[in-house]
Amino acid sequence: MNFYSTKNKNLSVSFQEALLSGMAKDGGLFMPETIPVLSEEEKRAISSKSFWETAAILAQKFLEGEILEKNLKAICKEAYDFPVPLHELGEDDLVLELFHGPTLAFKDFAARFMSRCSDYFLNKKNIQKNIMVATSGDTGGAIGNGFLGLKSVRIFILYPKGGVSPIQEKQLTTIGDNVQAIEIEGSFDDCQRLVKEAFNNREINDRYNLMSANSINIGRFIPQSFYYVWISLKLQEKYPGKKIVFSVPCGNFGNLFGGILAKMMGAPIHKFISTNNENHPFFDFLQTGDFKSVKSVQTLSNAMDIGSPNNFVRIWDLFGKKVENVRDVIWGDWSDDEITAKMISKIYHEKKYLMCPHTAVGYLGVQKFKEKFGKDFLFVTVSTAHPAKFAERVEEIIKEKVEIPDVLLEALKKPKNATLLPPKLEAIEIFLMNNL
Repeated sequence: MNFYSTKNKNLSVSFQEALLSGMAKDGGLFMPETIPVLSEEEKRAISSKSFWETAAILAQKFLEGEILEKNLKAICKEAYDFPVPLHELGEDDLVLELFHGPTLAFKDFAARFMSRCSDYFLNKKNIQKNIMVATSGDTGGAIGNGFLGLKSVRIFILYPKGGVSPIQEKQLTTIGDNVQAIEIEGSFDDCQRLVKEAFNNREINDRYNLMSANSINIGRFIPQSFYYVWISLKLQEKYPGKKIVFSVPCGNFGNLFGGILAKMMGAPIHKFISTNNENHPFFDFLQTGDFKSVKSVQTLSNAMDIGSPNNFVRIWDLFGKKVENVRDVIWGDWSDDEITAKMISKIYHEKKYLMCPHTAVGYLGVQKFKEKFGKDFLFVTVSTAHPAKFAERVEEIIKEKVEIPDVLLEALKKPKNATLLPPKLEAIEIFLMNNL
């Protein structure tokens, strides 16, 4: 399958080229030329498969002819060696826990698949790449962990000073080896802008052989479709006749785009709830039909503090640039920090279940959807990170200590190693020059 640029459908490349370049040469984002649709027989087969087996089946739809089926199975089996559980909060009210990977965040699904595919292609070509990635929290740790130790790549993680949780910062600044952290004196939008500017600067891009690992890269959104297909088919079998609604906490919209892709592939999903925090340009777009980027503000759910989401252009392209088509599939909502904190406390004390702030924003979207459209649906809130990654803020809310998993305790013991830079491309270029 080939992939075209959102700026020029005639600019078409292979999966390998799209993955290793990140962005199209014209500055557009890559999109699949066709969306494979699962047959009823394939759906029945998937409903009895493990997650990694399902991932291999779906990946083959996009990568056929580029990675041998046996190699793709090996990639998926190694990448997805952790559980993908559902937690039942109540009747027709489920939480999909996507935080059981090595860095305790949903970003592990994309990072581990992407790293293994990239290493496969780079080793075949006998070349090296320098990955530049911006993070608002979990992406940095997941990408650093996923690519750790690979000789084919070096990783440079840009993160906003004071814009990630203390534990998230420790995770992404203590990886070492082929991973370096760059602390930017600015917001996540500044970090994201710097990455885009570096990629759009042909001289810098070519000189340092850059590759992206943000959600602008197709290697991110394709694997994020896997769990939507797998879990929705499992739920359809368990709850026949129920309309499945996923509530997705959204920042850059890569996770939501993966879900939309799954629905178009034939996953039995009725609708998506796109939930935002106080950074909600997409919610505004759903109301007005006019998309405008906003200046981001810091919130309790920091990974969603994005005022100019990358993947809006993909959603807009996929729905034929018609807002009514978007509204048919996606309903939007947003919540502020005060409401989010109250929901975290309420669920913890009433249900004995602890949510991270992002998950709580997603769960609030479910409550608003019920008020407007009723309860005759099967609701699945997508839980994106382990609550311990936000222990300090969560403890303030629930008035209790949060148990910290061993993998996070180990990161907390290590010294922070990061370079502080101003939010200027010249500073990034000098850093690369001195470190490569």
